[in-house]
Amino acid sequence: MTLESTKADEIALTLEEAIVSGELEPGQVLRQEELSERFDVSRTPIREALRRLAALGLVSFVPNRGVRVRTITAQELREAFLVRAELESLATEIAAPKFTDAELDELEVAEEAFSAATQALRARPREGVDRWRLTHDWVLANHGFHDVIYRVAETPLIERLAKSARRSFSGHAVWAPGGSETDALYERNDFEHKAIIAALRAGNPPGARTLAREHVMHSFELLSHVLERLGSGERHLRVERG
Repeated sequence: MTLESTKADEIALTLEEAIVSGELEPGQVLRQEELSERFDVSRTPIREALRRLAALGLVSFVPNRGVRVRTITAQELREAFLVRAELESLATEIAAPKFTDAELDELEVAEEAFSAATQALRARPREGVDRWRLTHDWVLANHGFHDVIYRVAETPLIERLAKSARRSFSGHAVWAPGGSETDALYERNDFEHKAIIAALRAGNPPGARTLAREHVMHSFELLSHVLERLGSGERHLRVERG
């Protein structure tokens, strides 16, 4: 592996995290000259990094306009959730009989991290608070929980396809001004992780699958609610993102 290839990997990962966290917003132009200066490299690894992001569906090359953080419609977003719901629930059912006590304990730890990140978001951060960092932590904690399940399931194709769909909806839109309804949706999202763990501990693969599918679709409900609160429901949304 060449130094430029390694640099391209590092840059692609940094930009992916910025897109997932919402630091780079939907439609934002990514200029090669600015990225080259930011990362102190030539344009060659920048171009390679952007090509890798395009392959992941995170950016798009627009003729005569450069590279932009990609956007999707509300319908495309819903389809991404439907795909993830089926694949993630399947992986959960497959993983259920494979879980050891140690791996279930690891899943509990991941849930505790997600619960803490959720409470931080529900605290309704105001101006001056690093909202991007809170969102980034929330997204990573959510991914961390489900990634334990993917690892135990040992289904690389299902995992790859599910994570591709997952990139469609992580980002800055997971946060919105609070209220009783918003808080209830966040709380339900957190509770459902705990319910999935309970089904796995009980050795109930079909039940775990049903809970996992409902959880993903309830996450879509949460995101739709947040987008409506932000006044973004009718706008195109950035592809990412669980």
